[in-house]
Amino acid sequence: MSLRLDPREHAPLFLRLLVSLVAGLAALLLVAIPVMAAGANPFEAYLLMAQGAFGSMFALSETLNRATPLILTGLAAAVAFRARLWNIGAEGQLYMGALAAVMVGSGFLQLPAPLAIPAIMLAGFLAGGLMMVIPAMLKQRFGADEVVITLLLNFVVILFIQMLIEGPLKDPLAMGWPQSVPLVAEARFDKLIPRLRMHWGLIVGLVAALILWLMVKRTVLGFEIKAVGENKAAARFAGIPVDATMLKVALISGGLAGLAGVSEVAGVKGYLSADLSPGFGYSGIVVAMLAGLSPIGSVLAAIFIAAVFVGADSMSRATGISNYLADLVVALSLLCVLVGGFFLRFRLRWQSRQEA
Repeated sequence: MSLRLDPREHAPLFLRLLVSLVAGLAALLLVAIPVMAAGANPFEAYLLMAQGAFGSMFALSETLNRATPLILTGLAAAVAFRARLWNIGAEGQLYMGALAAVMVGSGFLQLPAPLAIPAIMLAGFLAGGLMMVIPAMLKQRFGADEVVITLLLNFVVILFIQMLIEGPLKDPLAMGWPQSVPLVAEARFDKLIPRLRMHWGLIVGLVAALILWLMVKRTVLGFEIKAVGENKAAARFAGIPVDATMLKVALISGGLAGLAGVSEVAGVKGYLSADLSPGFGYSGIVVAMLAGLSPIGSVLAAIFIAAVFVGADSMSRATGISNYLADLVVALSLLCVLVGGFFLRFRLRWQSRQEA
């Protein structure tokens, strides 16, 4: 008997969901080793994490508030990766979306109150989209590597933001603190529940996930994205406008990341600062991979990642274990998903010598 690898033509939905679930559980099992090495009980630590993330209305609100930008950056990565456009720049696109929201919604433009929120969302979407369209165009025209360009643009954008909030956009009433002028009240997202931080950005993320799912499953553009992602040469031969499709994907991907920045500015802080994002753009890649690039799955994966981070803070206070444990869970989840991807591509089968 020998072990043989047979390529799968198509991985069924239940198998993709199973791989994501097993990856998360495997990550938690692996993290139990350093937890025990620190002298704590893994079951108690995970129970404290669950209570810290979902144990009360306040905890649930904090988890969903943390999940909101992760949903949008996860969707940004998912739609780009479907077309084999490797967007590693969601962090920079998030900051550009936040910058555009501040430029439009802080009073520089006199907008009627009903138009303030639609205006900052549109500005943030376009600003984030432009940050991804430029690398896509450079790839098409010069064959540039979009991974390198989008990654390096993250640092360029953050330095640009720091320059602005220390200069032209600095709030004179912030007592020297490096932050931008605040958004006007009409451009702020309302809270979903009074006295809790959960805001309407969560609804924006859920609606974006639903629209993206419908686009992928029910529209011509969704079919074109799938075809381009499967085989660009075959798609071009079939008459699909590959370059135009890639630019549309770039605009959508960057725009969704830009909306994540709008959500954080308009729903949480109210102003732009250099520490607006603790890495939401990079975590969005993990969200997309855990979800198997599924828009609806990205919502669930984002809530899982958010629960890990929020719960780790609570667990750290109770046990003394560093909350960097959350980063370990996220990193191992991604690693386990990549390993699980092997079983989505290949089927293991025992083969007798007579069959060989």
